[in-house]
Amino acid sequence: MMPRIAVVGHVEHVTVGRVDAIVPGDVLHLRDARVIAAGGGGIAFAQLVRSDAEVHFFTAIGRGDTGDVVAERIRSRSARVQLHVAAREVEHPPVVVLVDGEGRRTIVVTSPPLQPSAEDPLPWPLLETCDTVYFTGADPASLRLARRSRCLVVAARRGPVLRDARVAPDVVVGSVADPREDAPLDAYEPAPGALVLTDGPRPVRITREAGTAWIDAPPAVTHVTGDYGAGDSFAAALTFFLAHGATLEEACREAGPYGAAVLGGIDPIAGQARLFAPAAALRR
Repeated sequence: MMPRIAVVGHVEHVTVGRVDAIVPGDVLHLRDARVIAAGGGGIAFAQLVRSDAEVHFFTAIGRGDTGDVVAERIRSRSARVQLHVAAREVEHPPVVVLVDGEGRRTIVVTSPPLQPSAEDPLPWPLLETCDTVYFTGADPASLRLARRSRCLVVAARRGPVLRDARVAPDVVVGSVADPREDAPLDAYEPAPGALVLTDGPRPVRITREAGTAWIDAPPAVTHVTGDYGAGDSFAAALTFFLAHGATLEEACREAGPYGAAVLGGIDPIAGQARLFAPAAALRR
């Protein structure tokens, strides 16, 4: 039976391209530029539709050419996807992602991303029928609705929303390399069931109140062309495997290759691999 998964969050109009290096005072020349519908929710959504899951995406889209492009890109992803889009009467904000010669991304945002709200006329009761919800939104009320799902995974960068909502997710997922995400378990109140932090090519760390475990490192990558979207692709894969009934340790082990898969290029969506249910889940 196909799992039902929802993503709640933003999708951005992203121009991504290469630069040699980011040097203060320099003039940067963007090379190999292309436009994608990305952002934390958009990249996770793109990864999840490469699967057998029933995927629902709760998001918001503004008007203008940028909004039209974003809407067209996400609607073309898969016929099985169900989009729940709140319209915003503002221009959809553009984002620029610069990938330097070492594969490190720098994100330039022009205004806060557009996020769905519990006040929007979207089918929010559907969330309580989901096997797993991945939340990277900004609205505490919609986070409380997402908590009604069987399993709730929240992006670590949404710590302030978690505090406002007073919600304890099953999993908070983030990266050691991102200062917005590298917080200890006791920084969350109430505490999540587990805190998962990736650390590049090193083992994934799972922290619970009972202690910390390290899970196998993702596959080694000879050369990192671009690290944009690796964390979001990992988080989406983690969400997928949890929806299939995997333990958190199994889900982290299975998700590692999906974060690593996007490191070979600057467009994370083009590099994402197809998600397959783990053999253990198929036997259940």
